[in-house]
Parts: sequence; structure tokens; C-alpha cells
Amino acid sequence: MSDHDQMAQEATARIAASEDLTALEALRVEYLGKHGSVSALLKTLGKMSPEERQEKAPAIQGLRQTVADALASRKAELEAAELEERLASETLDLTLPAGAGPKGSIHPVSQVMDELAEIFADLGFAVATGPEIEDDWYNFTALNMPESHPARAMHDTFYFPDPAPKGGKMLLRTHTSPVQIRTMMDKGAPVRIIAPGRVYRSDSDATHTPMFHQIEGLVIDRDIHLGHLKWTLETFLKAFFETEDIVLRLRPSYFPFTEPSVEVDVGFAIENGKRILGGSGDEPGHGWMELLGSGMVNRRVIEFAGLDPDEWQGFAFGVGVDRLAMLKYGMDDLRAFFDGDTRWLEHYGFSALSQPTLSAGVGERA
Repeated sequence: MSDHDQMAQEATARIAASEDLTALEALRVEYLGKHGSVSALLKTLGKMSPEERQEKAPAIQGLRQTVADALASRKAELEAAELEERLASETLDLTLPAGAGPKGSIHPVSQVMDELAEIFADLGFAVATGPEIEDDWYNFTALNMPESHPARAMHDTFYFPDPAPKGGKMLLRTHTSPVQIRTMMDKGAPVRIIAPGRVYRSDSDATHTPMFHQIEGLVIDRDIHLGHLKWTLETFLKAFFETEDIVLRLRPSYFPFTEPSVEVDVGFAIENGKRILGGSGDEPGHGWMELLGSGMVNRRVIEFAGLDPDEWQGFAFGVGVDRLAMLKYGMDDLRAFFDGDTRWLEHYGFSALSQPTLSAGVGERA
């Protein structure tokens, strides 16, 4: 038997006898480490003549491969045995009472979504949904946003490299307004819906995240005017914030999909350094807070949806669900919504058994 064969036999025997991964790692270093015995033999090849190298290299390389294979095989055996031991010792007692473990809670965003659905259902609104990966025709063009509109810019919108099936671009929707277009095209008029869901924009700070939640409302019917919009928003905000002391101010604004367009401000007072909704913002110690955007649906949008704007009119509004949750429940950093911190969820979460209702209140905490 050659020296290399004898060395291989000795190494494989020692490796097979190793009792744990620590001992196996020590053998790996001894044989294949930087200063290992097999590594030392490999280094001698560089000093040999071509003839000697041709003669001795196969045996040395074979020795190295034999040792490496033995190490890998034994490591797999030891790891499998270790896993079996852990599986045998780590058990879960399924007979324990459910209350013995951690208590789950409803995320504030899910809670507010349920609250909004409850309130608007009482006002006769249905809930509509649509795809989050959207065609730019539904997301922009049908909402009266021309090609040059800033909202189409790459710094605001996440575009996909592949084109849309009917031309144009595919993107992550920047608002839930495409649901309004799809609903009008599918169901015609009259329409009374809310469209809650996730939307995406390239923005991130304490009050903005690349993904956030939005709810939009749409009413299309005959003889609809701005007074219907104001009454709807007032009724919704009084129910959501569970107070009758809500004062709204409508300010002229611009949105391409509504005309006229209005920003909706709500009056607040400062108490102990915090904003508390209530009262007129023109009173001493009070102010106005911008809450949402709204307006009468633009005639062109109604035409894009296949309806006659001389017969059908309507209003639309949109508000961030995360913003509503922050305002109602006293949260100051939107990023915490997505951290997954169980301490934050325990503090701000809601009981799964406390379903929002208008009769019992929509904001019951866990």
C-alpha cells in the first residue's frame, strides 16, 4: 500500500469515528486547512518537474478528494442525527388552552378598513375592488391625466418593463381610482361605491411609505351636486371619529379627474400639545387640517367610462386609510405600521372579537 493510500485509509477512519460537528471540523482543519497535511502535499506539486508532477499529482488530488468526500458525508450524517434529536425533544402540547399563548390582535389598518366599510354600508355604498397591477390607461388616461402630467413621472410611479397587452405601460397603481373606471364600465350607472386597497408611490418618510392604503368613494346618479358630497363627508367623519363636533371647510383645488375640485379641511383644537378634532378652525386656539381631496367627477372621465355626462353626474373623494388611523388613534410615524413590532401591535391593536358597528361604536380597542 502506498503512503497516499495509507493516509487516505487513516483519514477516512478517523472521520467516520468523529462523534460531533466540532470534532469533524477539527479533522477538516488538520487535513484540508491552510496548514493541513493534505494541503502541504498539494503545495509540493509546484516544486516538482513536469514529469514528477504528471506522475504524483493524480494520487495527491485523489487523496484530497477522498478526504473531502468523507468529511461531507460524515457532516450530513451528524446534522441529520442532530435534527432527529431536536425533533424528538422539542414538542408542542396542543392540549394547552388557547389563552396560554400570545394573544393576537387586529392591525389598525385592518380595523379602520372594517370601520369604513361599516359606515359606508349604512350610507348605501357597496365595496368594489380592482387589480393592484394596472394598465396606465385605467390609472391615468381614463382619469383625464395627459401624457405630460407630473403624476406619470418615474419618480412617482413604479412601472414594469413589459408593455401592457393593448399598448401603453403596466404599473403598480398609484391610487384606487382605476376601480371607479372599471366599475362604471362594467355596471354602468347609477353607482355608489367605495374602493379601499393598497396603492404604491415612490416616496418614504415618517408620513409616507412606498406602499400605503387608500379609500376612494364614487357616486354617479342624476342631479348630483356638491351639497351631496359635503353631506356625505360630514356624515362619514362624524361616524368615524365618533363625535358630532365636526366642522368642514371646502377649499377650491385642482385634480384632473374632478371639476370643480375641493380640498376638505376639518377644524381642530390644540389640547396638551395634540390636535383634537372639533370646533371651527377660525376660533382662537383652533386651526384647519387638510384631510382629503374630492370634487365633482369630470365630464371627460364619465365619457371615458362610456356614460353620457349630460345625463349622469357624480362626486368622488379619496383619503389615506393610514392617515385616518394615525389621526384617530394618535400615531405619529407611518413607518411603524409596517415594522411588525409585536409591542406596537399589542398597544395599538384591536380585539378580533370586537367587530366595528355603528350602534356599539367603531373604535373599540383590544
